[in-house]
Amino acid sequence: MAAGVRPLRGLRSLCRVLLFLSQFCILSGGEQSQALAQSIKDPGPTRTFTVVPRAAESTEIPPYVMKCPSNGLCSRLPADCIDCTTNFSCIYGKPVTFDCTVKPSVTCVDQDFKSQKNFIINMTCRFCWQLPETDYECSNSTSCMTVSCPRQRYTANCTVRDHVHCLGNRTFPKMLYCNWTGGYKWSTALALR
Repeated sequence: MAAGVRPLRGLRSLCRVLLFLSQFCILSGGEQSQALAQSIKDPGPTRTFTVVPRAAESTEIPPYVMKCPSNGLCSRLPADCIDCTTNFSCIYGKPVTFDCTVKPSVTCVDQDFKSQKNFIINMTCRFCWQLPETDYECSNSTSCMTVSCPRQRYTANCTVRDHVHCLGNRTFPKMLYCNWTGGYKWSTALALR
């Protein structure tokens, strides 16, 4: 009798595992899992199932979302998180307002913490390359190794800081002075010469 009980225990364990797996598949929501669960529940020999694959759902997160704080003020979002209708005929240096919309997958709120999709940004009318030096970062040159008169320049690639709003390309070339020579600041190297 003990020998007959062991196969039944094994069969019960197998049925529990199959039941658990079928419930797991049903909860995950796939059409294939529902067909599998139905076939386990009703294993009739005449029953056949045709599994139709679902259209591929895009689960990729856009790269700009990593820069966008969730549920922050819309007016404080970085420029990569919003699309604005810009008016290039604004007067340079004057305050201007632009109508903006948050990009897909970005959530933000207004001053009253209500969800918002459309909002207005206030800024100064100027192109990105016209910003003060504190509003962008530029690449350094590794080829400026000598003190020369007049001072040498190099072409740097500059990128506007995330929180700054401006017109035009946010990345631009700029001619900068060679400021470092052999580990010394240019003015120190000139004094030591």
